[in-house]
Amino acid sequence: MLPSKLLSSLQAVFPTDRLYIDPVDCYTYAYDNSRKIYPPDAVIFPLTSAEIQTAILLCNQHNIPLIPRGRGTGTAGGSLPELGGIALSLERMLNIITVDPANRVIVAEPGVTNQSIQDAAKPHGFFWPPDPSSAMYCSLGGNIATSAGGPHAVKYGTTRDHVLGLKAVTGAGDIIKTGCYTTKGVVGYDLTRLLIGSEGTLAVITEATLKLTSLPDAIAGITAHYRDIASCAAAIVKIMSLSQIPSALEFMDAGSLALIRGRFPNMLPAHSRAMLMIEVDGSSYDIPNLITTVMDACHTDGLLQVENTRDTAHLWKTRKALSPLLRDIAPKKINEDIVVPINSLPELLDGLTQLSDRYQLANVNFGHAGNGNIHVNLLINPDDPGEVSRAEECLNEIFDLTIKLKGTLSGEHGIGSEKRAYINKEIDPVTLNLMKQIKRLFDPNNILNPGKLFP
Repeated sequence: MLPSKLLSSLQAVFPTDRLYIDPVDCYTYAYDNSRKIYPPDAVIFPLTSAEIQTAILLCNQHNIPLIPRGRGTGTAGGSLPELGGIALSLERMLNIITVDPANRVIVAEPGVTNQSIQDAAKPHGFFWPPDPSSAMYCSLGGNIATSAGGPHAVKYGTTRDHVLGLKAVTGAGDIIKTGCYTTKGVVGYDLTRLLIGSEGTLAVITEATLKLTSLPDAIAGITAHYRDIASCAAAIVKIMSLSQIPSALEFMDAGSLALIRGRFPNMLPAHSRAMLMIEVDGSSYDIPNLITTVMDACHTDGLLQVENTRDTAHLWKTRKALSPLLRDIAPKKINEDIVVPINSLPELLDGLTQLSDRYQLANVNFGHAGNGNIHVNLLINPDDPGEVSRAEECLNEIFDLTIKLKGTLSGEHGIGSEKRAYINKEIDPVTLNLMKQIKRLFDPNNILNPGKLFP
C-alpha cells in the first residue's frame, strides 16, 4: 500500500482516469508475456515529460519502486512490479511529433506502437526496420528498452541501429537529451546506445528520434525443407557466407513444423524435419539473381525441396503464429533467445537436441537463423517438480553451451527478471560492477525498475 501522503500528491497531478489504485484495475498491469504475476500498488498514465518527472521525484522522496512499461509484450519479466510500487504505463503517450521524409526521420513518443510507426513511414517510401513478432501491439518505448529485433535484423540490424536520439527522465528526476537529429554526430559519450536495451533501469524514455530506411523495390520469398537439422544448419552457414545476404532467414525445427501442420494441415511436406523461410529484397533488376544465388546455397545433402514463393505475407503470418501456438499448448514454457556466431549454429542445434534428449524434455526451436538467434522453448508441466528441476538443469547447460560457443544469453528479449541469475556467465565481475555504478549514477535511490538485470 502506498503512503497516504504520496497518494495525495499523485492525486493532485493525475486525474482519476489516469491513476488506478483499485486492485482490480491494477491487475492488468501485474504481468507481461512472461505470465508471472506481481500486482502493483497503483498505476499511473503520464502524458508529458513533466508528469513523469514529478512521479519520479515523488517516488524518490518516499522510496517507492516505479516500474516503466509499454504494452506488456516482453517475455523476460522486464516490466513486472516484483516489489510492488507504481506501474508507470506509457501507453497513452501516443503522439507522432514529426514525420520528416527529407531527413528520413520520425520523432515519436514511447506509447506509439511499432505498427503505427510503419504506417506513418510507408506513404513516404520508408520503414523502420525493427519488426518483432508483436509489432502490431508492442510500443516504441518497449522496443527501445530491449533493443528489439525481429526477422529483418539479419540485414537491417536491431533497434539500437535505428535510433538517432532520445529524450528521457533519469531515476534521479533529471530530464536529459541524448544523441542528435542527424545521422552523423560524435559530441560526447553515446548515451543513446547506453539507454537502448537498459530495460527501464536507468531512465524513462519520453521521446525518440528514429532513423528511417527506404522500402525495397521488390521482395521475394524462398522456402527450403530438409530431412534433418544438421543439413539445414549447414545450409544456413552457406547462405550467410554469400556476399549478398537475405533480408530475413528464419529457421524452424521438427517441433515447430508439427505445430504449423496442426494449424495449416496441407502447407508443409510430411517428411520435412527442418525448414528455412528466406526473404530477399532489393531492386527489381537484382531480385532474380538473388533468388538463384540463395536457392543454390540452400543445396546440401539433406535438402528435400526448395522453391520460390511470391506470397511473402503468408510466409510471415505463418512464422509469427508460432509463439501464440506454443502458448496454447504450453502456457508455462521456458522461452529463451540465445545467440551464437553463424558458423556455430550446427554445434548449437546439435547440442540442444542432445540436452533435451538427456533431460527428457520436449523442446521446440525456431528463430532468426541469419543472426544465429535461436528461440529455445522448453515445454514443461509446472505441476511436475521433477520436470521443473530437470528444465532448470537443462537451461543452465544451454547457457553454458551458448557462452562456450562465443554467444550471448539474449538477442532481443532482454534479461529482465527471468535471466538475471545467469548474467554472471557472460559478464565478468569488473564489468558488472561498472554497470552497477552506472545504475547508481542514473538512479541513486534504485527506484526505477529495481531488481532487474542484476543477480
